[in-house]
Amino acid sequence: MALSQIKSIKAKEILNSRGEPTVEAELKTNLGVFRASVPSGASTGKYEAKELRDNQKRYFGKGVLGACKNINEIIAPKLKGKNPVKQKNIDQLMLELDGTKDKSKLGANAILAVSTAVCRAGAMAESLPLYKHIRNIAEKNSKNQFSVTPKFKVPFSCFNIINGGAHAENDLDIQEFMIVPGFNSFSKNLEGVAEIYHTLKGILEKEVGNGATNVGDEGGFAPLLKKTKDALDLIIKAIKKAGYQNKIKIGLDCAASQFYKNRKYQIDGKTLTKEKLFDFYQEIIKEYPILFLEDPFAEQDWQAWELFKPKAKKQNKKVFLVGDDLTVTNQERIRKAISKDCIGGVIIKPNQIGTVTETIQAVNVAQDSNLKIIVSHRSGDTCDNFISDLAVGIGADFIKSGAPIRGERISKYNRLLKIERELNNR
Repeated sequence: MALSQIKSIKAKEILNSRGEPTVEAELKTNLGVFRASVPSGASTGKYEAKELRDNQKRYFGKGVLGACKNINEIIAPKLKGKNPVKQKNIDQLMLELDGTKDKSKLGANAILAVSTAVCRAGAMAESLPLYKHIRNIAEKNSKNQFSVTPKFKVPFSCFNIINGGAHAENDLDIQEFMIVPGFNSFSKNLEGVAEIYHTLKGILEKEVGNGATNVGDEGGFAPLLKKTKDALDLIIKAIKKAGYQNKIKIGLDCAASQFYKNRKYQIDGKTLTKEKLFDFYQEIIKEYPILFLEDPFAEQDWQAWELFKPKAKKQNKKVFLVGDDLTVTNQERIRKAISKDCIGGVIIKPNQIGTVTETIQAVNVAQDSNLKIIVSHRSGDTCDNFISDLAVGIGADFIKSGAPIRGERISKYNRLLKIERELNNR
């Protein structure tokens, strides 16, 4: 392992995939220059760590010059001379500099940019691929024996091919309609999804008409549909036409907090109680090959979450519920969900919690209870592909990074292709 020290850290404002400002950190050591940029969500959980925005005239208040200044003037001087291999120590130091529970002083966007750059520098110092370095960090952070087998694997991917909710300008309330192929290699899964995606494009052009192939924030199509089943029917038709019938599952990010009003759910033009929404989900589970439901209920509606899982299990459905807004990559929230036995999986987004160390700690808590792990991008993303190495390093079950188009999405998938080739050539 080469000795390494942080020489400097500089931050700058760049744009993400929605054309909004975000933070990029550039960290220099005696071994090279390491960069990291931070994504931003459109539908964010109430309990997420807080990104810092300038709230001034420029960029309609969304500038991040203040977050950059915090890196340059507060974080960088304290980290100069530190060994980037010491990820946990460095992350802890930044948490102490911030001093708030939600990182609202320095900004989760500032802290995460540095934390991720440090992780890359640490991998170089140890002469390891990033995913192997992340595995080492995970093993050191685990209180129990790390629950992932030593063998590395590329997780299954959840590809968003129709966008709705806060990610698209249409009337679909469900936010993400994802397809999940289950072939034995990531390259084959990517090939199949690309073929289904382009087949769906042709179907939408023919059957829905003008504007049907416009895309949403994550690259999925955003046709002017109103009903959940309309979107699902089109997806099933594309799967069959592309020759992948019975080989593809579907995942739905319901993002129910977005359509939860006055303790009821407004979906598909109807206002439903939690019990009626439960019936709606049961109906689509029977009709379509649904693998998981992400955020099927609002983040504050614990009673609804507790209602669904045992009933679904009793009916022998192999559908698992996934917490995102509910759990926000936060150990405390994940433990609460585990104690209520209301989830079977969690979404892992580093920018929800703000440091690499805390992200991995959240993963460890979930894995200790045998929850499925889905590492995720954000709707406002950059071409930074850190989450690909993260997913492989922690042994995630799935990764979601949007449609098989757009540079900020493809950068993650292309990185997974490269990792798969490395693993196969060992």
